[in-house]
Amino acid sequence: MFYAIISEDIPNSLPLRAKSRAAHLARLNDLKTQGRLLIAGPHPAIDSEEPGEAGFTGSLVVAEFDSLEDAQAWADADPYIDAGVYAKVIVKPYKKVLP
Repeated sequence: MFYAIISEDIPNSLPLRAKSRAAHLARLNDLKTQGRLLIAGPHPAIDSEEPGEAGFTGSLVVAEFDSLEDAQAWADADPYIDAGVYAKVIVKPYKKVLP
């Protein structure tokens, strides 16, 4: 089943994101290689794909896991958690309908 991992950044998280970005992306690429990643990306703080110094307000990952507990454990192990990037993370089941 798919699960949505919806993360909310702390204010001014950009420097913290930069320090852990490579490790964060490596985990996402592992999911992609396994064919389990539906979509992933950050939420820009401004109406731009390249927000520059404005940074990001959070992230969305939708991926396949065996259970809610497995999805939560994966989310809890995100390098952005250890780096203090996220103020809040919600993990919940996701049903893909379209396309």
